[in-house]
Parts: sequence; C-alpha cells; structure tokens
Amino acid sequence: MAEANETVATRSVVVQRTGAQAAWRDLGRSSRLRLLGLAGSVGVLTLLFVVPLAQLVGLALQNELHSYIPLVPFISAYLLYNQPRTVGSYRTSIGATATLAAAGVAALIVSIQFHDRLSVNDDLSLSMLAYVSFIGASGFLFLGSDRMRAAAFPVAFLVFMVPLPAVAVNWLELRLVAASADASAFLFAWTGTPLFRQGAVFTLPGIVLEVAQECSGIRSTVVLVMTSVLASNLFLQSTWRRIALIAVVIPLAIVRNAFRILVIGLLCVYVGPHMSDSFIHHRGGPIFFALSLVPLSFFLLWLRRHDRVARS
Repeated sequence: MAEANETVATRSVVVQRTGAQAAWRDLGRSSRLRLLGLAGSVGVLTLLFVVPLAQLVGLALQNELHSYIPLVPFISAYLLYNQPRTVGSYRTSIGATATLAAAGVAALIVSIQFHDRLSVNDDLSLSMLAYVSFIGASGFLFLGSDRMRAAAFPVAFLVFMVPLPAVAVNWLELRLVAASADASAFLFAWTGTPLFRQGAVFTLPGIVLEVAQECSGIRSTVVLVMTSVLASNLFLQSTWRRIALIAVVIPLAIVRNAFRILVIGLLCVYVGPHMSDSFIHHRGGPIFFALSLVPLSFFLLWLRRHDRVARS
C-alpha cells in the first residue's frame, strides 16, 4: 500500500514537471525572452534594494507591528504560482510601466532628499514603495496589461511589504484607543461594573486602568485586515461581498480590543489588581486575535454561501 502511494506521488510530480516543461516549450522565443527578462529584472531590483530589504527584515524582527511583512512576498509568490494560466500574447504596456516607474522614482527622490529627517521606519516605507512600484513596472513592461490584470491581486498584495509610516501608525492608534475606550465603557456598563471614566482612564473598584496607545491593538488589526483581504480574494467572487468582508474588520477589531479591556478590568476587580500585570495583559494578544477570527470566519462562510447562490 505504501509503495502504491509512493508510486502515485512520484507520477504526480513527474506529470507536474512534464506539464511545466511542455508549457515552457509551447512558448515562442519572444515569450520566453520576456519571462526571462522579467525574472532577471526582479533579480536585479532585489540586488539593488538588498540593503533596505535587509533592514526591513531587521525591523520586522524588532517591531511586532511589522512582524508579518516577511510573509508577504511568499504569499504573493504562492498566489502567482496558483494563478489560472492566462491565454494571450505578451505585449508591453507603456503607460502603466511609465506610471509605476515614475511612482518608484518619486519615492526614491523623497527618500534621498529627506533622508536625514526621516526615521528608519519612514525611510523604509519609501524604499519599499519604490521597490514594489518597480516590480509592478517590470511586470507591465515584460508581460503587458492583459496578463498583469490576471495577476493583479498577487502583485498588489506586495503593498503589504511597505511599513506603515509613523504618522499613520500614530493616527490609527489614537483612533483605535478612543473607539476601544467607548466600546469597553459600554461593556462595563452592560456587565453592571461600577465605572468612573475620564477619557481613556477607567476607575474601577480597587484599580485605575488607562487605555494607552500601546493597548490600541493596531498590530492585530493590520494582520486582520491583511487576512480579510486575502480571504476575500480566495473565497469570494462578488466585489461588494469582498468589500463587506474587509469593512467588517475595523468594528470587529474595536470589539475585540474592548472585550480584552473588559476581561482585564474584571480580572482586576474580582481577582486582584495584580492581574493588570498578568500574562493575559502583556501576552494575551494572540488569544484575543484568534477569538476574533471566529466571527470573521462565520461571516466569510455566510458571504460565500450567498455568493454561490447568486452565481447558480
């Protein structure tokens, strides 16, 4: 039985390799040169940007907010590999190539011009924006608009390689803190817990809690947005249903963060103030992130079922 399974697996690999080789042989000389040119262009761009790419990996290892970034190119590569084969000729799209190349050059100029004034994070944001723009320009140069349209999502997904600028992070954190404080105050009132609130500072029986910017949940929110964008493309066909899945992430993130504040507050009230320095406070983020995936998954299943009904 084991030998039979091994034989089937070996034949499958051989068939895949044979299919890939046959597809390559079926291409004309011009198409092969264009694909080789694209591969060479991506390789050269990666070498030219090797320093900021290395810095980006270092930033991802040091900053939890950007820890998802190293996964992005691998996800894009997987999506590209599993894209349905597009039929059509390869032709250069001059307009799109020039537009994306201009965007990349502009990002590089700003990065160089204001290098001394920019933080490491913001400098990397501009460098990665340039890198992704040049990758897209290379695609339009060697493949053309028709084939790039088919590969639009995997290529556009590379935008998640660009770290959020500091000003955007600060703005998002402040908005998430304010919204989470409002939602958690409602939950405390709903549970009947005595509460005196001054902005983001909650006075509970025996403890005073502050919803600081560090408690905004921005990292989980960004990852949740990326997850919803990926899931909407993989499992949904309708544009408005895709938008609905992505749009629900923000209120879901606020409710998740408010629930986390509620849990920590109730633990401090009924167990002891020391719970404000507990594992659930400092390392409980992944637990509440996993919990937020449950309603998101059910909503996705509901949208997918209606998506199938609409297409049938």
